[in-house]
Amino acid sequence: MVASDRVPSATAEVGPVVLDAGDLTRALTLISHEIIEHAKGADDLVILGIPTRGAILAQRIAARIQAAEGRPVPVGSLDVTMYRDDLALHPARALGPTEIPSDGIDGRTVVLVDDVLFSGRTVRAALNALHDIGRPRAVRLAVIVDRGHRELPIRADHVGKNLPTHRGETVRMRLTEIDGVDEIVLMREGGS
Repeated sequence: MVASDRVPSATAEVGPVVLDAGDLTRALTLISHEIIEHAKGADDLVILGIPTRGAILAQRIAARIQAAEGRPVPVGSLDVTMYRDDLALHPARALGPTEIPSDGIDGRTVVLVDDVLFSGRTVRAALNALHDIGRPRAVRLAVIVDRGHRELPIRADHVGKNLPTHRGETVRMRLTEIDGVDEIVLMREGGS
């Protein structure tokens, strides 16, 4: 389960806002420009967001790249639910959409977008899902928050904010499209 999709327990306390709307806007702009710079333009890019919030962030990143490059960038979403290795450990959740641009991903640079990078298991699932769809030339990872605690050897190529956390904390991203506000807050278990 994505760190930001966890339902905080009844004893969770809302901690500080670690990124407000302005911070999130700046992080998305920075990530978008880094993606363009690394790819030397937008010609072979495909942006795929991991639902739910990653898909929204992918749309925002694609819009910024289009504004900078003057041409649309293929954008879609990649549901990884059935590729997760923890399905038996968590309650069932609804499948999100997988929408691959019509030109596919073969031979292209795919930028996976997610909200929070934690254990790395969601990204591993995304890589497995991509394998079933096609063969990209390269895969890069963009996340808004990297909170550490990796369980797999995965790292993000583009990070909005590195946020060291304790295991008892949860990073909760709220986006206007879903929650009515853009912000990232830290949730602490047991009010500590």
